[in-house]
Amino acid sequence: MISYVTVGSDDIQAARRFYDAFLPSLGYTVSEGAEGIRYALPVAEGTRPVFPDFYVKPTFDGAPAMAGNGTMVAFETTTQAQVQALHAAALTAGGSDEGRPGFRAGYGADFYVCYLRDPQGNKIAVFSCNPDEPTRHD
Repeated sequence: MISYVTVGSDDIQAARRFYDAFLPSLGYTVSEGAEGIRYALPVAEGTRPVFPDFYVKPTFDGAPAMAGNGTMVAFETTTQAQVQALHAAALTAGGSDEGRPGFRAGYGADFYVCYLRDPQGNKIAVFSCNPDEPTRHD
């Protein structure tokens, strides 16, 4: 099981503006410390987390942070409207568009997704697979 995901950033405050624009809407709490930002889903007392935490940190070695070629982190929403709203919020908060919200021909009929780049260039997907919503075949 994946425990956590970390992306690097040379500008933690720009990264925080970007991720704060949509991760709290997905239920993530945020905390910031000397080593960066942590986004985590609430965990009921006495239980283990189901989903990984997400960290944004400066690089450990002090070299510039770089986005991974072929690396992407995806966050699931519950509706297509939420994908659209979070895409718009992330763009307003300093992200760049890497793929507008919509269905993709190569994926299942219910897979509705958008792609973004954070201010550092890390690729992020926000998607919904809600079978109760219209599909690309409707």
